[in-house]
Amino acid sequence: MKKMILVAGPYRSGTNDDPEKIAANVQQMTDVALQLFERGHLPMLGEWVALPLIETAGSTGIGDPVFNQIFHPVAVDLLAHCDAVLRIGGPSEGADEMVAQGRKLGKAVFTSLDEIKFA
Repeated sequence: MKKMILVAGPYRSGTNDDPEKIAANVQQMTDVALQLFERGHLPMLGEWVALPLIETAGSTGIGDPVFNQIFHPVAVDLLAHCDAVLRIGGPSEGADEMVAQGRKLGKAVFTSLDEIKFA
């Protein structure tokens, strides 16, 4: 059976809010998401849900009140519907929060693709 797995990694961490570095972080998470998909799972990124909502809600920039109201809360809510969390990348308070929330909800937490079995 397919598992829905939230990929949690750095978004802003270490980027100084440089859009190119943020885009590279999202691409890294998306690349891992594709590998999860190829292994028979349903990958999910909070960014896939939150960022279009943030834009539509009229955010004027990363870290503004609209951004903060939506970004992490959407990921936490999404996590409740996932079976597991895959933590990737370097330091990230947000990704660490997803791991903590996942554990609190009794979700499986992985730190490597190799830990995840094929569906």
